[in-house]
Amino acid sequence: MRRSWFLRFVVPPLLFAALLAAATAACLTSLGQESVSSFHFVRPWALLLLVGSPFALFVSVYLEWRRTPRLRFSRALDLASIPPGPRALLWPVPPVLRALVLALIAFALAQPQTIAGREEAELEGIDIVVVLDLSNSMRATDLRPNRLVAAQQVIDDFILRRHSDRIGAVVFGREAYTLCPLTLDYTALRGLIGTLELGVLDGRGTAIGNGVGTAINRMRHSDAKSKVIILLTDGDNNSGNMSPDQAAEFAKTFRIKVYSVLMGIPPENTQAPRTDMFGRPLPGEERYPVRPDLLRAMSEKTGGEFFHVGDTRALQLSFHKILDQLDKSKLAEAGVLYHEAFPTFVVAALIALLLELSMRLTFWRKFP
Repeated sequence: MRRSWFLRFVVPPLLFAALLAAATAACLTSLGQESVSSFHFVRPWALLLLVGSPFALFVSVYLEWRRTPRLRFSRALDLASIPPGPRALLWPVPPVLRALVLALIAFALAQPQTIAGREEAELEGIDIVVVLDLSNSMRATDLRPNRLVAAQQVIDDFILRRHSDRIGAVVFGREAYTLCPLTLDYTALRGLIGTLELGVLDGRGTAIGNGVGTAINRMRHSDAKSKVIILLTDGDNNSGNMSPDQAAEFAKTFRIKVYSVLMGIPPENTQAPRTDMFGRPLPGEERYPVRPDLLRAMSEKTGGEFFHVGDTRALQLSFHKILDQLDKSKLAEAGVLYHEAFPTFVVAALIALLLELSMRLTFWRKFP
């Protein structure tokens, strides 16, 4: 009697737990050790279906045993002395396999995943507008051969290092104009920037606010994930109808970061040839002030960064630092590639189902 109770109520749950643990361990082992550390379920609520496994086991073992007809024998025969056959010892295997199938299907429906790798490709949708000062102060020779030529060379190298970003250009003096809208045609953009000369605009003023405002206007309808303005100037705003503070507020509203680069050494050491309104040289030299506080405030307000450079080498390093920051922001948003692990559990469930069916149709087949 005790042996019958043990086989009926103790063996099936223990066998089910052992087989479930073994099947789960085999599935995880097939994924690899590195994948197991990142194993997770997309729909963990589907694991509630695991409750059906012990219920199915209870129905198959206890209720099935209760409704199965039996022949009663006289107690005069000591049945306890008769050893059970292999079919009697292994009778819980088919119902346990059926419960195991349900458990593995629940795992598969929960959509297990592992991290297969991280997407290193650059994100699409970074728009960059270079805002270049063409005021008379760009004649200063503290950056060799002068500020404008040094800026053109560094901008050209910057464009060559980009691959999938849309880049535009805005130039400004007393007024601001769009030199090139956002484009992927880097050859045309480099050609336009390379042909710039002082005198093509009225350089008797420096409208920093208008220059940044024009760049914002080029990007305000953009659906890019990141928008950046790179401003190169001497930093002394003295013209235009928009202040740098207003331009920074608009940039912040449209989530545009302003990286400002102030070109020039302190004003007592800054000299440039004098010219008339037609660009003709005049005797003597002229000094141009610089305003680091102006650009620093714009960059801090928009989440960008401010650079103050006094020579061409420092200008190059500032652009390299901007490049590094743009690349890091891309990698920070890089997507994760997932490996779907549910097929492993589906295959294990099919194997258990086929084994259960083969057992019920052969050695454990019931006859009326």
